[in-house]
Amino acid sequence: MIFCISFFIFLYGIIIGSFFNVCIHRLPINESVITPRSHCTNCKTLLSGFDLVPIMSYILLGGKCRYCHIPFSIQYLIVELLTGIIFLLLYFQYGLGFLYIFFIGITSILICITFIDYNCKIIPDRLIFLVFLLGLLYRLVLYTLIKEKSIVTNGILGFLLGGGIFLILAIISNGGMGGGDIKLIAMLGICFGWKDIVVISFLSFIVGGIISVFLLIFKIKSLKDPIPFAPFISFGTLILILYKDFIIKLLMI
Repeated sequence: MIFCISFFIFLYGIIIGSFFNVCIHRLPINESVITPRSHCTNCKTLLSGFDLVPIMSYILLGGKCRYCHIPFSIQYLIVELLTGIIFLLLYFQYGLGFLYIFFIGITSILICITFIDYNCKIIPDRLIFLVFLLGLLYRLVLYTLIKEKSIVTNGILGFLLGGGIFLILAIISNGGMGGGDIKLIAMLGICFGWKDIVVISFLSFIVGGIISVFLLIFKIKSLKDPIPFAPFISFGTLILILYKDFIIKLLMI
């Protein structure tokens, strides 16, 4: 039974990941994610159902367009696999319930933000607004269930603290931290509250530092190259979501 549920969740994840690929490509250029139908970005040929089967199409076609034979970016495969794996990990951690749905929503948006920021060095405001809406909905549901004022104040403090920390860093670094990063961390502050947003910020800088050193050592990036920070925020958020209990125990030692 558990295997069947896990299989269908992973399958659902990679199908949704295929849609995320459309969002990642079209949102930065202000195209609709609904129309037109999926097509090869090189030859513009409309893709058939066979061409759009998540993961399998990429493997069977050798990562190339069936019509013009131009290679597709491996990003398509990575996003589909990553989405399926994350959906599955969240299920193992939280089961099927309110928290699972909420974290699926947050991580889905963060997957799109991560690859858009990596490719284009921008974070679309509409995606940040979706994080804001999810945060408000999450706080509203919690307040309806528990009816404690701290639920509201925790979200407000998370917004102020998260956004405030990154705003100060942006001023100190003279623009080294982008406005999109500030807005994103502030919206995540609404979702997670002030304590968790401090942990997310800390984790994002740790991850960012490690990966940046790696990129510099292997000369993938130079000191003059801008390195997008949203992927590090996303990674830090995912770590907190999946391993919050372990992190709390670790900080209590």
